[in-house]
Amino acid sequence: FWLLLSGVLIAVTLASCATSPTGRRQMILNSPLQMQQMGIAAFTDMQSKIPRSTNASQTALVECVANAITSVLTPADLGSIGQQQWEVQLFDEASANAFALPGGKMGVHTGLLEVAQSPDQLAAVLGHEVGHVLARHSNERISRSTLAQTGMDMMAAMVGADTPAKQQLMGALGLGMQYGVMMPFGRTQESEADMIGIRLMARAGFNPQESVWLWENMGRAAAGPAPPEFMSTHPSHATRIAQLREAMPEAQQLYQQAIASGRRPNCR
Repeated sequence: FWLLLSGVLIAVTLASCATSPTGRRQMILNSPLQMQQMGIAAFTDMQSKIPRSTNASQTALVECVANAITSVLTPADLGSIGQQQWEVQLFDEASANAFALPGGKMGVHTGLLEVAQSPDQLAAVLGHEVGHVLARHSNERISRSTLAQTGMDMMAAMVGADTPAKQQLMGALGLGMQYGVMMPFGRTQESEADMIGIRLMARAGFNPQESVWLWENMGRAAAGPAPPEFMSTHPSHATRIAQLREAMPEAQQLYQQAIASGRRPNCR
């Protein structure tokens, strides 16, 4: 069985190898069209459940920042995800959150505007979220989940009857996959999106230094102590800030080039 399982997993892995914008190897099983359809369907579902904000000035700010970020995307940035028709909406939701989905759909919660205290800080968030799309992180996460589930299904079939011992074994396997594969990979995706995002905001003419100030604000706004980093899908605020500061010299150079070329987003 183990040889069979290993052979299947190796074959799928070799057939689906891809490379992220930062040069990291990825597993990609789904086509761009499939991901766009899933992203649009998820966005449509969200629109039916969360009211949109009626605050015209905040909506204009969000649209201005989002348009500035997406306007600097080149065919090289878009890569294999293809051209996107970007759309952003401001949702009347108190949580400090934002997202971008395959298919060019973006959303910002009104609660984020209490933490992102400037257009540049909002640009840091939206650059990060667009970075997830450019790096095909949703596709990667779904692909790894699909492969993990396939392995567990094969194990379930081989173990036999649904006994308490079998349930305990399957539970242990699930925990191992969650903490040993899925969650550490999530931190990698988050850090990668930070690196893509800081470059995007700088290229769009937003001050990359404000990405650090944003995460300092996020740290102050966080309710309660954060979980240990090894049990979190996100890097700690301290790790995140340290990585952003390390990337700052390159981002500042891109920012100065953007300013020199006349890119000065007038978002208010």
